Order: sequence, then structure tokens, then C-alpha cells
Amino acid sequence: MRNGMHTDVERCVRAVRSKDARFDGWFYTAVTTTRIYCRPSCPVVPPKPENMTFHPSAASCQQAGFRACKRCRPDASPGSPEWNRRADLVARAMRLIGDGVVDREGVPGLARLLGYSTRQIERELRTELGAGPLALARAQRAQTARLLIETTALPMADIAFAAGFASIRSFNDTVREVFALSPSELRARVGTRKRSPARANEAAGATEATGAAGAAGATPGALTLRLPFRAPLNPDNLFGHLAATAVPGVEEWRDGAYRRTLRLPYGHGIAALTPAPDHIACRLTLSDLRDLPVAIARCRRMLDLDADPVAVDDQLRTDPVLAPLVDKAPGRRVPRTVDEAEFAVRAVLGQQVSTAAARTHAARLVMAHGEPIDDPEGGLTHLFPSPEALAALDPGTLAMPRTRRTTFTTLVNRLADGTIHLGVESDWEETRTRLLALPGFGPWTVDVIAMRALGDPDAFLPTDLGIRRAAKELGLPSTPAALTARAAAWRPWRAYAVQYLWATDSHPINFLPV
Repeated sequence: MRNGMHTDVERCVRAVRSKDARFDGWFYTAVTTTRIYCRPSCPVVPPKPENMTFHPSAASCQQAGFRACKRCRPDASPGSPEWNRRADLVARAMRLIGDGVVDREGVPGLARLLGYSTRQIERELRTELGAGPLALARAQRAQTARLLIETTALPMADIAFAAGFASIRSFNDTVREVFALSPSELRARVGTRKRSPARANEAAGATEATGAAGAAGATPGALTLRLPFRAPLNPDNLFGHLAATAVPGVEEWRDGAYRRTLRLPYGHGIAALTPAPDHIACRLTLSDLRDLPVAIARCRRMLDLDADPVAVDDQLRTDPVLAPLVDKAPGRRVPRTVDEAEFAVRAVLGQQVSTAAARTHAARLVMAHGEPIDDPEGGLTHLFPSPEALAALDPGTLAMPRTRRTTFTTLVNRLADGTIHLGVESDWEETRTRLLALPGFGPWTVDVIAMRALGDPDAFLPTDLGIRRAAKELGLPSTPAALTARAAAWRPWRAYAVQYLWATDSHPINFLPV
């Protein structure tokens, strides 16, 4: 990374010596004497500083000939917060690679979506990350393969296919090179670890997934995973918001878990997400296992699990008005989405109406135009309608004022014909400009889409009613212009300030459901 943390050797050495988990995913430590790379929090005795080199990505370590540590599993670290904070070419490329674009469409597909040549993409990624897009995608395939090897009873040939490898030979070679074990040895090692009481604590700390798809009595295509995050994480507003705004048929809160349907590249899925003190328990049921890495990436993105809460909260604490809110409940995340187009549609449905009314409007669309699915473990019934399906509906059937009906139909038509594209690769400012040009799109609608769909950590909602009430109660400026000027000190984390300000209200979005 340009000016990336891995270039600050002294700071990296301090993080490794203190085993500071906050820096997991920020950089990787490669040990020249053992040829192994680790995350900063690895529990082993730290190597001598002269034997450490630091890399910005797991792929860079692998490119340099280092193998993943069997103890700390650096391939299962939380993702780098850089890709959430930044909106430049490399950040957009990394978000697309995480969404599986290179595996599905190759490097030319990645370049096309970003609007650059393949040579430019290669050069930028190698400069910042020490590896090109193919190597980065390969590292992700290796991580997915390890997950399936260790947590399912699937045959190795099926795992190779599901993880995105072109051949069994490529699968075997990659696993051996990255983990210094064959696929069968990786699976056998998990069994040994489970049978050994002396290693129970190690297994609990290192394993990021459990369960067995295809085992007796299990739901076909189901996997149970542990999604890591950087502490602290406050689940109240995160899960409270998702549960309070859940669209019947698409989302539900059941038995302590937020559940929702997923539209994925190769099929569909259902995610069940449960907060735990040190991880998010994630149960995925997929119609096609090739969608596993994409489903994981989208769940992590929706829950904002790759954020750096310490950096965010430290910045917000510099404001004496926000400091008590942060100290009371640190680690708030921004609730995001698994489908950017879906969220934009729902934002329009929610204009100038209550949360309950917005859910009712969305539920009607789901029942009339959504794709039915089966949910043997709950009450989910449909995928949210695609823009193409919504563009084909009769506008006269929409129970909303004419002006909002025009806003709705214009949006879905632009999404369906590709005039407006909302995705992880979207340029935040360009997308804002295009949305503002649509009828009925004002600053609130555009910025709520920027915050929750595009993932802009600095999106701000000074005209939001809840924000204005909180500002008045806390003694902050009450007019949008004055509040925006005051909020300049919160940058680049104003979207997180919004979460703390919203939390001053008694709305259900701020409380973990019971």
C-alpha cells in the first residue's frame, strides 16, 4: 500500500511483540528463517526483528515463497480496513476480487468493471499489494478451499470445483504450496485437533468454521462459520437496525439470529447471523457451493466486520459531545447491505414514511415480484425482486404518491438498463452525482445509499430527523449547514458518528432484539 502500515517497520515490530489483534489484516509478518507468514497476533514466541519482513497481503507473502502459519491461520484474519475507507482504484479492485469477479470473469472482467486497462490494474495492485489480481484471487481460492476441507465432508474434487479451481491438480498444488500440507493432511489434522483435549484451546482460537455439509442429518449445502472481527463490536444498533427494518419473506429475526435470503452469482442462499462475544456465528445454506466466498464477503460487508473500531472511536472521541456516547457503547458499526440495488429501492420506498410503512411496501413487492425459495429452517420465502423484474411491473399497481412512483420507476429502469450501477466497485462521488440527477432524489436519499449500500464511511445525514433531534438534545448545531460544518472534525468517519447520534433515540433500530 502507498504509505501502508507494512512500511512502518518499527510500528509493525511493536504490534507483533504485543500480539495486538487490532492489526490483524492490516499487515502480515513473514519470518525469513522459517519461511512462514503470520498475523500480528500469532500466539507463538515472536521472531527476532531482523528475521521479520512485512507484507500488505497474504497473496504478497505467498508470492514471496512464504507458507501460512498453521497456528494463527493468517488467511482467516479480518480483512484490511483500507478497502472500506478508501474509494480509489486499488480499494475498488480489492472489493471486486473479494466478490469473486476474477474467478468468474477473469482479469479482463475486473478491468472492464473498473473502466481501466488490464495493464493498469496489474500495475496498481502490484505496486500497493505486492501481487497482481490473479495472485490475490488465488489466495482467496486457497482460503475457501481450506474452509471447505476443514468443515465439510465433501469429496476433494467437489471442493476444488466449489473453491474456483480449474483442475484438481491446481487445487492440490495450491493447497500444498500455501499450507505446506496436502488437502487430505489438512482434513486429517482437523480430526486430530478435535480429538486432543490438550489442543482444545488452540483449536477454538484458530478455527474459523465448524460443522459438516453433507453429514448425516445436516441440511444439504449448509455450512456453519465463525466470522472474525476487530474488537470492540457493539451489536445493538447493527442487528437492531437490520431486524427492525426487515422485509417479511426476505429477512427475519429468529432464535437470536438475523436471517435473510441472498441472490448470488451461481444461485441463491440463506444466511443466519448470530452475534457472539468474539465472533459472528454464520450459518450459510447455498444452492451452489461456488458461491461460498461471495456469500461470506457479502455477510462481512453487511455487518461492517472489517472496520477498525479503535481508529474510528479515537477520532470521534476528540469531540467532547461525542466522547461520552462512544465511551458508553464503543464499537458501533454501520449496518450495510448484501445487495446494493435492493437497498436503493428500499431507500426510495422509505422516503417520508415510517419504518413499518416502508416494510409493508417492500413486502408487497416481494410477494408479487420476488423469486420464491424454500427455507426448511425458518420462514423466509423469497429473494428480493431484481431491478429487471421491478422495471417490468405496472406502475399503476404501486400504492404510493405519483411523485414517488415516478422516482421508483425511474430508479429501477436505470438500474435495469445499466445506466446506473451500484456495486462494490462503484465510484462513490460519480454515483452520488448520477443519483442526484434522478427525480425525487435529494441529499438524504443519496447519502443513505452512499452510507449503507456503497459503504462510504464518511457519508453524513444532516437533514435526517433522528440526527436533528439528537443534535438538539446534545447541544450540537441544529441546522444542516451548521451541523455539517461541526461534523468536519469527525471525518473520515461521519457515517459512524451517525450511528452514535441515532443511538440517543429509543427507536427499535438501536436495540438488539430479544
